[in-house]
Amino acid sequence: MNQTKTYTHQNSDTDLLIDNENGCQLIIWNDDVNSFDWVITTLIEICGHTIEQAEQCAMIIHTKGKYGVKEGSYDFLKPMCDAITERGINATVEQLSEY
Repeated sequence: MNQTKTYTHQNSDTDLLIDNENGCQLIIWNDDVNSFDWVITTLIEICGHTIEQAEQCAMIIHTKGKYGVKEGSYDFLKPMCDAITERGINATVEQLSEY
């Protein structure tokens, strides 16, 4: 029997119902507080990015306002999201769109 886990992720304004079987992405949001170096260090330490990957992600976050830095299940990404937000960087876990 195949059972699908779903979780409700609370955000300050909305609740998101996330199907754990579908892919999710870890989104980091741009802000005017955190330095490039801090975001790069965080991506290396928390997400396991290489320095090159982390630098590219930081640039995209800066220019686009947000970027999906990692994909996986909700259970895999949620601890990373929590660790990133504990460092003062805005991050969310969102379900990948099917389009």
